[in-house]
Amino acid sequence: MTGTPPPNPFAAKPWACLGVAATGTFMATLDGGIVNVALPTIAQGFGADLPVAQWAVTVYLLVIACLLPAFGRLGDMHGRRRKYRAGFLIFAGASALCGAAGSMGWLIAGRALQAVGAALLMANGPAIVVMSFPGPERGRALGMIGMVVSLGSLAGPSLGGLLVDLFGWPSIFYVNLPVGLAGAFFAGRILPDDRRETHERFDLPGAALYAVGVVFLLTAVTHGGRWGWSFPGTLACFGVAAAGLALFLHRQARVAHPVVDLSLFRIPELALGNLASLLAFMALLANAVLLPFFLARVVGLGPGETGLVMAVLPLAMSFVAPLSGFASEKVSHALLTGAGMACVAGGLYSQTLLAASAGFWRCAAGQAILGVGFGLFLSPNNNAVLGSAPRAKSGVAGAVMALVRNLGMVCGIAVATAVYEAWRNASLASGHGETEAFHAGFDAALTTAACLALAGMLLSVFRALRKPPKR
Repeated sequence: MTGTPPPNPFAAKPWACLGVAATGTFMATLDGGIVNVALPTIAQGFGADLPVAQWAVTVYLLVIACLLPAFGRLGDMHGRRRKYRAGFLIFAGASALCGAAGSMGWLIAGRALQAVGAALLMANGPAIVVMSFPGPERGRALGMIGMVVSLGSLAGPSLGGLLVDLFGWPSIFYVNLPVGLAGAFFAGRILPDDRRETHERFDLPGAALYAVGVVFLLTAVTHGGRWGWSFPGTLACFGVAAAGLALFLHRQARVAHPVVDLSLFRIPELALGNLASLLAFMALLANAVLLPFFLARVVGLGPGETGLVMAVLPLAMSFVAPLSGFASEKVSHALLTGAGMACVAGGLYSQTLLAASAGFWRCAAGQAILGVGFGLFLSPNNNAVLGSAPRAKSGVAGAVMALVRNLGMVCGIAVATAVYEAWRNASLASGHGETEAFHAGFDAALTTAACLALAGMLLSVFRALRKPPKR
């Protein structure tokens, strides 16, 4: 047929396409850290309670989770360039609205719109990388994306604190404008025009059922610890989530063109890799949530030293992720992911051995171990997941991978908080002081996280022992 694009136009200039994908990835990861740091200042400026202000973060995660599969599917159906460029423009425009917000409600609405742009970037970015590198270089390309994620995570808190101190909280949103506009410009100039005609119909009812299910699920998981897990509102959220997701799965198994092709999960590497990713992010978030409090309350480090300790993990990961991505082109994915998860488990358990007398370098050493382990895990696992999916379904596969990452982060916070509260309260009931009770809860939560990482390691061992499918 004439007038149709080549089978894979992205492969003609892979490194330029990678640069565009990396720009979107950096902007999305940078924004998360910046907003979290500025949230107390924003709440104070609007006179809002912290639970209300927290919705500026919560709505962002909820909207992204709702839209990821749908935007991945639309990219598979109609092409990615226009979707990715729109993601940059929406994100930049919403950032301007957030910066100009005159009330907390305005800011929360701006964050919801910002999440629409972020979902377009997150859903289509991995697919652009996979299509740009269909051959053996894909591992090092995903390793570079892992490094960009680390650098964005590393720069977010420090840059956010600096901008808030110098220019006020609106500057954390305005900083996205030049990056977003530059990203949109280069997406239009570099990414190939991959528009295509299709007779497939988008499953809007299925997308709506999925959105209802995931919103109520994340609401229950996020707020269940504060409301109480047996509170009627929490149970109602879980019930609506179960019904919505059950109807969604029932519909996806029967419609001709589903939002999420369930047959993808019959691919062992894709299913097992996503499960390993869920466990890894659940384990990592326990450290991210609880360690800053431990460093401040028990060790007695100040905000500056605490920030430096927490920065060691993404810094170590930024060095290791590209190397592990390159190694995944030559060494078994399962071997690298298993070694990474073993390292993460060891690093998490080492945190339970910290005492009040632990100094800066001892605390930083545990974070370095975690960074090395997660860097070893992430790039090979992503390579295995995305490389196992058919190219025509790479958008949905990338969206599912991003969704699993977000679910792991939300569930990790919920599990860590629930375990911490249970052991802390038990310690207080036994007559221990506040510091001892905090230490008991911290140790229990980090030990639980280490067990999740060990489960991820065992899953990688299982992947290594599996016989590869006959081709």
